[in-house]
Amino acid sequence: MRGAVIYAPGDVRFESLDDPKILHPTDAVIRTVATCVCGSDLWPYRGAEPIGDPHPMGHEYVGIVEEAGSEVTGVKPGQFVVGSFATSDNTCANCRNGWQSSCLHREFMSACQADYVRIPNAHGTLVATDEHPDGAFVPSLLAVSDVMGTGWYAALAAEVKPGSTAVVVGDGAVGLCGVIAARELGAERIIAMSRHASRQQLAVEFGATDIVSERGDEGIARVKDLTGGIGADCVLECVGTAESMRQALHSARPGGNVGFVGVPHEVAVDGEELFFSHVGLRGGPAPVRRYLPDLIDRVLSGRIDPGRVFDLTLPLDEVAEGYRAMDERRAIKTLLKP
Repeated sequence: MRGAVIYAPGDVRFESLDDPKILHPTDAVIRTVATCVCGSDLWPYRGAEPIGDPHPMGHEYVGIVEEAGSEVTGVKPGQFVVGSFATSDNTCANCRNGWQSSCLHREFMSACQADYVRIPNAHGTLVATDEHPDGAFVPSLLAVSDVMGTGWYAALAAEVKPGSTAVVVGDGAVGLCGVIAARELGAERIIAMSRHASRQQLAVEFGATDIVSERGDEGIARVKDLTGGIGADCVLECVGTAESMRQALHSARPGGNVGFVGVPHEVAVDGEELFFSHVGLRGGPAPVRRYLPDLIDRVLSGRIDPGRVFDLTLPLDEVAEGYRAMDERRAIKTLLKP
């Protein structure tokens, strides 16, 4: 088969790889229908994370089950499936408590920008649709496998409730999906922090009521101005930098909550400052599997359309251009079709 391999910062190649095989009775192999480049893939691409030896890339996927191990009972060959970037058995104590991304048998997906993918813990990771969906739904179902599920978790971690005011820090795919989540969970006011006109427009179409283009102290001050000087009830941090975390914590009101889902890079939180702020802080890898049935239903019923975050579609063999386009901010998110 063929797949994307990263060799060094800025160096992603599309080359022949070994076909995936069933290694454990809980595995499945899927034929990829669509995959994509994630914002978090840009960290190693930009040299902000070590790469080590060349290795395959990608953790978002939808596809058709080609083969299933003997202990996989939830899905079968021929079914269209959506999975998560973190695999889970869906039976351990952490999974039963709703934290599938902390499954005791968790594996993080890392080779999905390819024609075929082995899915560990397939019996607890994959969710099949009732029938093969119309192709128009594929981008949104792909978004559910990570960015929509992650934006949903950010909103829940920030405790978005009906009538609340929410701030979304970050206008990438996760942040834009966070706007959708805040709207679906009943936020009355949604303040999207964005400096890019096309992303601002999409945020408004997704449900944002206000746009703040300023950053840092100026951005915090603008949020305070919009909230009567007190700050927001809920803040979704969807970037992962020290600046974005500071902006999120200082944009929340006393007693408010910050849900952080941007993978942290050089982020340090001052314990004393947090202590006196009365701001709640929760985050981590999103337990996407918990939300899959609900989010798939919202997509197929037409209630949400997170696939609109894909503003560039390329054949899989042009994956390197997909990385370049996102790195250069010519695209929010690149969808790849084998």
